[in-house]
Amino acid sequence: MQTPFKNQVPMLLTWLRIALIPAFVFAFYWEGTGERWWAAGFFTVAAITDLLDGWLARRWQVQSALGAFLDPVADKLMVSAALLLLVQSLGNWWVTLAAMIIIMREISVSALREWMAELQARAAVSVSWLGKLKTFGQLVAIGMLIWNLSWSKGVGEWLLYIAAILTVWSMVHYVRAAWPWLVKE
Repeated sequence: MQTPFKNQVPMLLTWLRIALIPAFVFAFYWEGTGERWWAAGFFTVAAITDLLDGWLARRWQVQSALGAFLDPVADKLMVSAALLLLVQSLGNWWVTLAAMIIIMREISVSALREWMAELQARAAVSVSWLGKLKTFGQLVAIGMLIWNLSWSKGVGEWLLYIAAILTVWSMVHYVRAAWPWLVKE
């Protein structure tokens, strides 16, 4: 038997992720250019909620249309905010390129999914294992870059480049899935 609170936990986790964005941004600037323990902590909590909310909703069978819409929005908001802060603070051309690829893909795939929903074909571009792997790679890479330790910056940069490659690969996957509808228009 489902309890009312249990029904709301996945949605509360999604809202928590959105609410953590201002705290994360504040901590990022407050901690300055050194080690960013609080910012990394807020980002890590947000990343865990991203991995947990959908899993709980499916496991407890409490999926909702609002949750299905809001979960990827919350993810994109947090990832975009973090990438923008990192681009500004690192001043690294390669990180900037990777961030641009990731943000542009997120906007494009979101628009593709919205368009496919209008055509009653959203299932063709539903989240795949590749999209989940891309998200996991992005979250780990960004978290390491935010932490800003000497070793985590180097590892985080390489993981961000790999995440950007996975991002392009997953976009190609979604475009291929939508191709029959794209060529009709």
